[in-house]
Amino acid sequence: MAKSIDVSDLNIYYGDFLAVEGVTIPIPAKSVTAFIGPSGCGKSTFLRSLNRMHEVIRGARVEGKVLIDGQDLYASDMDPVNVRRMIGMVFQRPNPFPTMSIYDNVLAGQKLNSKRMKKSESDDIVERSLRSAGLWAEVKDRLARPGSGLSGGQQQRLCIARAISVEPEILLMDEPCSALDPISTSVIEDLIHELKAQYTIVIVTHNMQQAARVSDETAFFNLSGVGKPGRLIEVGRTETIFSNPQDPATEAYIQGRFG
Repeated sequence: MAKSIDVSDLNIYYGDFLAVEGVTIPIPAKSVTAFIGPSGCGKSTFLRSLNRMHEVIRGARVEGKVLIDGQDLYASDMDPVNVRRMIGMVFQRPNPFPTMSIYDNVLAGQKLNSKRMKKSESDDIVERSLRSAGLWAEVKDRLARPGSGLSGGQQQRLCIARAISVEPEILLMDEPCSALDPISTSVIEDLIHELKAQYTIVIVTHNMQQAARVSDETAFFNLSGVGKPGRLIEVGRTETIFSNPQDPATEAYIQGRFG
Protein backbone atom coordinates (compact mmCIF):
# COMPACT_ATOMS: atom_id res chain seq x y z
CA MET A 1 0.00 0.00 0.00
CA ALA A 2 1.43 3.38 -1.02
CA LYS A 3 2.33 5.68 1.85
CA SER A 4 2.84 9.40 2.29
CA ILE A 5 6.12 11.01 3.37
CA ASP A 6 6.43 13.98 5.72
CA VAL A 7 9.85 15.57 6.11
CA SER A 8 10.43 18.19 8.80
CA ASP A 9 13.44 20.50 9.07
CA LEU A 10 15.88 17.93 7.69
CA ASN A 11 19.61 18.67 7.67
CA ILE A 12 21.98 16.22 5.97
CA TYR A 13 25.66 16.10 6.90
CA TYR A 14 28.73 14.35 5.56
CA GLY A 15 31.09 14.62 8.47
CA ASP A 16 31.11 18.32 9.40
CA PHE A 17 29.87 19.44 5.97
CA LEU A 18 26.22 20.48 5.83
CA ALA A 19 25.09 19.28 2.39
CA VAL A 20 21.33 19.94 2.61
CA GLU A 21 19.70 22.34 5.06
CA GLY A 22 16.26 22.77 6.56
CA VAL A 23 14.06 20.78 4.18
CA THR A 24 10.40 20.53 5.10
CA ILE A 25 8.14 18.88 2.53
CA PRO A 26 5.01 16.71 2.41
CA ILE A 27 4.98 14.05 -0.31
CA PRO A 28 1.48 12.66 -0.93
CA ALA A 29 0.75 8.97 -1.44
CA LYS A 30 0.00 7.56 -4.90
CA SER A 31 1.50 10.55 -6.68
CA VAL A 32 4.66 11.48 -8.55
CA THR A 33 6.81 14.21 -6.97
CA ALA A 34 9.70 15.57 -9.06
CA PHE A 35 12.83 17.18 -7.60
CA ILE A 36 14.40 19.73 -9.94
CA GLY A 37 17.28 22.18 -9.60
CA PRO A 38 20.89 22.77 -10.71
CA SER A 39 23.61 20.16 -10.32
CA GLY A 40 25.06 19.99 -6.82
CA CYS A 41 22.05 21.47 -5.04
CA GLY A 42 21.32 18.34 -2.99
CA LYS A 43 18.43 16.75 -4.90
CA SER A 44 19.94 13.28 -5.08
CA THR A 45 21.39 13.54 -1.57
CA PHE A 46 17.95 14.38 -0.21
CA LEU A 47 16.34 11.61 -2.28
CA ARG A 48 18.77 9.05 -0.85
CA SER A 49 18.02 10.23 2.68
CA LEU A 50 14.42 9.12 2.19
CA ASN A 51 15.49 5.47 2.38
CA ARG A 52 18.76 6.00 4.25
CA MET A 53 20.90 5.07 1.24
CA HIS A 54 23.16 8.06 1.92
CA GLU A 55 24.31 6.27 5.09
CA VAL A 56 26.52 3.95 3.04
CA ILE A 57 28.92 6.93 2.88
CA ARG A 58 31.09 7.14 5.97
CA GLY A 59 30.23 10.03 8.28
CA ALA A 60 26.76 10.66 6.86
CA ARG A 61 24.07 11.70 9.33
CA VAL A 62 20.85 13.66 9.51
CA GLU A 63 19.02 15.98 11.87
CA GLY A 64 15.26 16.38 11.65
CA LYS A 65 12.48 13.91 10.89
CA VAL A 66 11.37 11.74 7.99
CA LEU A 67 7.98 10.19 8.69
CA ILE A 68 6.30 7.51 6.56
CA ASP A 69 2.63 7.49 7.53
CA GLY A 70 3.76 8.77 10.93
CA GLN A 71 6.58 6.23 11.37
CA ASP A 72 10.01 7.81 11.99
CA LEU A 73 12.55 6.33 9.56
CA TYR A 74 15.42 7.47 11.77
CA ALA A 75 14.08 6.11 15.04
CA SER A 76 16.69 4.17 17.03
CA ASP A 77 14.76 0.91 16.63
CA MET A 78 14.33 1.25 12.86
CA ASP A 79 16.48 -1.18 10.85
CA PRO A 80 17.85 0.51 7.68
CA VAL A 81 17.46 -2.80 5.81
CA ASN A 82 13.73 -2.76 6.54
CA VAL A 83 13.57 0.88 5.45
CA ARG A 84 15.13 0.02 2.08
CA ARG A 85 12.73 -2.89 1.68
CA MET A 86 9.81 -0.54 2.21
CA ILE A 87 11.28 2.22 0.03
CA GLY A 88 12.78 0.95 -3.22
CA MET A 89 15.36 2.76 -5.36
CA VAL A 90 16.06 2.94 -9.10
CA PHE A 91 19.38 4.52 -10.03
CA GLN A 92 20.56 6.79 -12.81
CA ARG A 93 22.17 4.05 -14.90
CA PRO A 94 20.60 0.61 -15.32
CA ASN A 95 22.45 -1.80 -13.04
CA PRO A 96 21.20 -5.37 -13.46
CA PHE A 97 23.48 -7.94 -11.88
CA PRO A 98 25.60 -8.96 -14.90
CA THR A 99 26.11 -12.62 -13.99
CA MET A 100 22.44 -13.22 -13.16
CA SER A 101 19.65 -14.22 -15.52
CA ILE A 102 16.65 -11.97 -16.09
CA TYR A 103 14.69 -14.31 -13.81
CA ASP A 104 17.24 -14.18 -10.99
CA ASN A 105 17.66 -10.41 -11.30
CA VAL A 106 13.98 -9.95 -10.51
CA LEU A 107 14.27 -12.23 -7.48
CA ALA A 108 17.52 -10.71 -6.17
CA GLY A 109 15.74 -8.68 -3.50
CA GLN A 110 13.86 -11.72 -2.26
CA LYS A 111 17.11 -13.69 -2.00
CA LEU A 112 18.85 -10.87 -0.16
CA ASN A 113 16.01 -11.01 2.34
CA SER A 114 16.80 -14.74 2.78
CA LYS A 115 13.26 -15.60 1.79
CA ARG A 116 12.71 -19.21 0.77
CA MET A 117 10.02 -19.78 -1.82
CA LYS A 118 8.54 -22.57 -3.85
CA LYS A 119 9.28 -22.50 -7.57
CA SER A 120 5.65 -21.65 -8.32
CA GLU A 121 5.79 -18.67 -5.95
CA SER A 122 9.02 -17.44 -7.53
CA ASP A 123 7.49 -17.78 -10.98
CA ASP A 124 4.46 -15.73 -9.89
CA ILE A 125 6.65 -12.95 -8.44
CA VAL A 126 8.80 -12.78 -11.57
CA GLU A 127 5.81 -12.61 -13.91
CA ARG A 128 3.92 -10.10 -11.76
CA SER A 129 6.96 -7.82 -11.40
CA LEU A 130 7.90 -7.95 -15.08
CA ARG A 131 4.29 -7.28 -16.09
CA SER A 132 4.16 -4.30 -13.73
CA ALA A 133 7.39 -3.00 -15.29
CA GLY A 134 6.00 -3.44 -18.80
CA LEU A 135 8.67 -5.96 -19.72
CA TRP A 136 7.02 -9.38 -19.52
CA ALA A 137 5.95 -9.65 -23.17
CA GLU A 138 9.48 -8.80 -24.34
CA VAL A 139 11.40 -11.27 -22.15
CA LYS A 140 9.04 -14.10 -21.17
CA ASP A 141 10.70 -16.51 -23.60
CA ARG A 142 14.28 -15.72 -22.51
CA LEU A 143 14.13 -15.48 -18.73
CA ALA A 144 17.23 -17.65 -18.36
CA ARG A 145 19.40 -15.27 -20.39
CA PRO A 146 21.61 -12.64 -18.70
CA GLY A 147 19.91 -9.37 -17.79
CA SER A 148 22.96 -7.53 -19.10
CA GLY A 149 22.04 -8.68 -22.62
CA LEU A 150 18.96 -6.46 -22.72
CA SER A 151 18.87 -2.98 -24.25
CA GLY A 152 19.41 0.03 -21.98
CA GLY A 153 15.70 0.79 -21.70
CA GLN A 154 14.88 -2.85 -21.02
CA GLN A 155 17.61 -3.04 -18.38
CA GLN A 156 16.12 -0.04 -16.59
CA ARG A 157 12.68 -1.65 -16.62
CA LEU A 158 14.30 -4.83 -15.31
CA CYS A 159 15.74 -2.77 -12.43
CA ILE A 160 12.26 -1.36 -11.78
CA ALA A 161 10.87 -4.92 -11.75
CA ARG A 162 13.61 -5.91 -9.28
CA ALA A 163 12.74 -2.94 -7.05
CA ILE A 164 8.99 -3.63 -6.97
CA SER A 165 9.33 -7.42 -6.58
CA VAL A 166 9.67 -6.98 -2.80
CA GLU A 167 6.45 -4.92 -2.80
CA PRO A 168 7.70 -1.58 -1.47
CA GLU A 169 5.31 1.24 -0.64
CA ILE A 170 7.48 4.00 -2.10
CA LEU A 171 9.71 4.07 -5.18
CA LEU A 172 12.60 6.53 -5.49
CA MET A 173 14.05 7.23 -8.94
CA ASP A 174 17.34 9.11 -9.37
CA GLU A 175 17.36 10.42 -12.97
CA PRO A 176 16.09 7.07 -14.30
CA CYS A 177 16.03 8.19 -17.95
CA SER A 178 19.24 10.22 -18.21
CA ALA A 179 21.17 7.38 -19.89
CA LEU A 180 18.32 6.32 -22.21
CA ASP A 181 17.30 7.18 -25.76
CA PRO A 182 14.06 9.14 -26.39
CA ILE A 183 11.97 6.05 -27.18
CA SER A 184 13.08 4.22 -24.03
CA THR A 185 12.54 7.42 -22.03
CA SER A 186 8.95 7.62 -23.27
CA VAL A 187 8.34 3.99 -22.25
CA ILE A 188 9.68 4.66 -18.73
CA GLU A 189 7.56 7.80 -18.42
CA ASP A 190 4.42 5.87 -19.41
CA LEU A 191 5.38 3.23 -16.84
CA ILE A 192 5.73 5.87 -14.11
CA HIS A 193 2.17 7.03 -14.84
CA GLU A 194 0.93 3.45 -14.42
CA LEU A 195 2.95 2.71 -11.28
CA LYS A 196 1.67 5.71 -9.33
CA ALA A 197 -1.68 3.90 -8.96
CA GLN A 198 0.16 1.50 -6.61
CA TYR A 199 3.19 3.41 -5.34
CA THR A 200 4.29 6.79 -4.08
CA ILE A 201 6.98 7.86 -6.56
CA VAL A 202 9.71 10.46 -6.08
CA ILE A 203 11.91 11.28 -9.08
CA VAL A 204 15.00 13.45 -9.54
CA THR A 205 15.29 14.87 -13.05
CA HIS A 206 17.20 17.57 -14.92
CA ASN A 207 14.68 17.35 -17.76
CA MET A 208 12.06 20.04 -17.26
CA GLN A 209 9.80 18.61 -19.96
CA GLN A 210 9.93 15.26 -18.19
CA ALA A 211 9.07 16.81 -14.83
CA ALA A 212 6.12 18.59 -16.46
CA ARG A 213 4.93 15.38 -18.14
CA VAL A 214 5.17 12.85 -15.32
CA SER A 215 4.84 14.65 -11.99
CA ASP A 216 1.89 15.82 -9.92
CA GLU A 217 4.06 17.85 -7.54
CA THR A 218 7.39 19.58 -8.18
CA ALA A 219 10.01 20.72 -5.67
CA PHE A 220 12.75 23.15 -6.69
CA PHE A 221 16.11 22.92 -4.91
CA ASN A 222 18.93 25.47 -5.14
CA LEU A 223 22.07 26.63 -3.35
CA SER A 224 23.28 30.14 -2.72
CA GLY A 225 26.92 29.53 -3.63
CA VAL A 226 29.84 27.12 -3.87
CA GLY A 227 30.30 25.25 -0.59
CA LYS A 228 26.86 26.28 0.66
CA PRO A 229 24.17 23.72 1.55
CA GLY A 230 21.34 22.92 -0.82
CA ARG A 231 17.90 24.13 0.18
CA LEU A 232 14.32 23.51 -0.87
CA ILE A 233 13.14 26.80 -2.39
CA GLU A 234 9.52 25.96 -3.12
CA VAL A 235 7.16 23.05 -3.74
CA GLY A 236 3.69 22.89 -5.21
CA ARG A 237 1.48 21.45 -7.91
CA THR A 238 3.54 20.95 -11.05
CA GLU A 239 1.34 23.10 -13.24
CA THR A 240 1.64 25.95 -10.73
CA ILE A 241 5.42 25.66 -10.33
CA PHE A 242 5.89 25.77 -14.10
CA SER A 243 3.32 28.47 -14.90
CA ASN A 244 3.36 30.69 -11.82
CA PRO A 245 6.32 30.02 -9.47
CA GLN A 246 6.47 32.14 -6.34
CA ASP A 247 10.26 32.46 -6.09
CA PRO A 248 12.27 34.37 -8.76
CA ALA A 249 15.03 31.74 -8.60
CA THR A 250 12.55 29.02 -9.55
CA GLU A 251 11.25 31.07 -12.47
CA ALA A 252 14.76 31.87 -13.70
CA TYR A 253 15.84 28.21 -13.53
CA ILE A 254 12.79 26.88 -15.37
CA GLN A 255 12.95 29.54 -18.07
CA GLY A 256 16.66 28.88 -18.52
CA ARG A 257 16.12 25.14 -18.90
CA PHE A 258 13.22 25.52 -21.31
CA GLY A 259 15.09 28.19 -23.25
